[in-house]
Amino acid sequence: MLTLNGVSKTFFPGTVNERQALSGIDLTLDAGDFVTIIGSNGAGKSTLLNVIAGTISPDVGSIQLAGQAINKISEPARARMIARVFQDPQAGTAPHMTIEQNLAIALTRGQLRGLRLGVNATRRERFRRELSGLGLGLEDRMTHRVGLLSGGQRQALSLLMASFTAPSLLLLDEHTAALDPERAEAVLRLTKQVVAQGRLTALMVTHNMEHALRMGNRLLMMHEGRVIHQLDAAAKAKARVSDLLDLFAEANAVLADRTLLG
Repeated sequence: MLTLNGVSKTFFPGTVNERQALSGIDLTLDAGDFVTIIGSNGAGKSTLLNVIAGTISPDVGSIQLAGQAINKISEPARARMIARVFQDPQAGTAPHMTIEQNLAIALTRGQLRGLRLGVNATRRERFRRELSGLGLGLEDRMTHRVGLLSGGQRQALSLLMASFTAPSLLLLDEHTAALDPERAEAVLRLTKQVVAQGRLTALMVTHNMEHALRMGNRLLMMHEGRVIHQLDAAAKAKARVSDLLDLFAEANAVLADRTLLG
């Protein structure tokens, strides 16, 4: 489904600000995998998502999605295959447009839209049906502007929009980090629902280790641009937050040793 081979990315090469964000990343996701990614700030988590989405280009390495090499495919073209939900609830939606207008845009993501009517009776009925599944009452507010919604409601809408066209890959970039605990839990429940119902393949970046253990069937830990630990479904089911903290401590100890030896 998704394969990365030897993917590396260095920012500001040859300057005093040079930073290697990704270093020789090899990663394979099978169809239906839901992989959570943890790591400290600067570990390369969001850079990895950006490279996959086409927001930035890797220096070296290859990326394949659904059997297709996508290195040279533009970000807008990749949007036909890849959907993304961002950390900021205000990202990914048009606040000045209505809920149904946002859904109409999501429905034609990656397509030439032309001048045809974005919302018609058939689409409106589908939108109402899909929104009712969120359990937030948004099906009765379809003509309201998205900018009037709460952060949790906007993230729920963003998730629905991301899943509308059954993307080959769903990227979740710390999509609950800006929400209070109650709304974050609601969005996580919805995430499970959306991924399961759509049988989606997903990558979820999070700083919350409890969420990383609870969500999905695999876990990756990143450090200094590398994948340093992987847990499959069986190991993940047995792991605790304390185990992940021990792995982080081990990685930081190795970093400290390198610094001393340097």
